[in-house]
Amino acid sequence: MKEIQHRSNCPISYSLDYLGDKWVLLILRDLIFTNKSTYGDFIASEEKIATNILADRLKLLEENGFIKSTVSAEKKNKFIYNLTEKGIDLIPVIMELMVWGSKYNPPGANNLIQELNKDKEGTIQNYKNRARTRMKTTPE
Repeated sequence: MKEIQHRSNCPISYSLDYLGDKWVLLILRDLIFTNKSTYGDFIASEEKIATNILADRLKLLEENGFIKSTVSAEKKNKFIYNLTEKGIDLIPVIMELMVWGSKYNPPGANNLIQELNKDKEGTIQNYKNRARTRMKTTPE
């Protein structure tokens, strides 16, 4: 696993230490905006993450408290990943990245962008609530 070495006490530097990797952001994107929650789901994403990188980033996210894994009720060798409160707190940040990206590289996520333009706070709260519901419905 990629070990985090904090270069300074700057809040932006600290954030980038965890979120400055494109694969971390794409895993978080999938957890927030899709029903993806397993290793196989993430491997099937359009960006084609390598298996070793996916395993490393899932471990990084879990060890640093952004996500939590639980054993699937159906298959004991399958893990279900969900956001923690720390991960849920990133939803507004990731939505802002999406808004910025759609402005300069449209089209993408048009429905969500329209929702954010209409009611940003309500849309963010809706996604936070959805993530919390997923957390609660995943067996321990």
